[in-house]
Amino acid sequence: MLMTMMLVENHFKPLRPVMDPHDLEELLRQIALGSQQAFEELYRATDSAICGYALSLMRNHHEAQDIMMDTYLKIRCAAHLYMPLGKPMAWILTITKNIARTKLRSAGRQIPLDDLEETTPSFDQDSEEAVALEQAMKVLGDQERQILILHAVTGLKHREIAEMLGMPLATVLSKYARSLKKLKKALEEDNFPNKEVQ
Repeated sequence: MLMTMMLVENHFKPLRPVMDPHDLEELLRQIALGSQQAFEELYRATDSAICGYALSLMRNHHEAQDIMMDTYLKIRCAAHLYMPLGKPMAWILTITKNIARTKLRSAGRQIPLDDLEETTPSFDQDSEEAVALEQAMKVLGDQERQILILHAVTGLKHREIAEMLGMPLATVLSKYARSLKKLKKALEEDNFPNKEVQ
């Protein structure tokens, strides 16, 4: 199971924000005061997490990039509204989720995201591992993929993911475990090259 998670994490870089929540909160405070440098640091610390989450919602790389940029614009304008509660990534990813939902509604698409086009995150296509993981990710349902990416990429705790998605903690834990098992099985069935999936 650990190898499955490492494989997933290796294709979403960096894995976690490079800053702890208190540092991110300080950056948000500085952004609220107009600091361009703080905004740039926040971007570097959170861009892959936001993009990964947006991609899990939209399942389209270009739309995910649009959502990511809109998220940063909203952060820039609304940083003064952030209440320091020790959960800056949850606040940021809630902005991402709300922007994605608005975009889906305006495009006439339904939530939950059942009718999205079948695309998966674009990995480095030169790697056999990347191709195998891309195919394996297709076995996950929308919520399973979101929970896996939120935990593996952004480093959110399961409790924070449950709050953000409005689900009971037990459901999030169950879906997370199920998604790892599905990935493991899909990778084993593909006879994943040069890796033993555990």
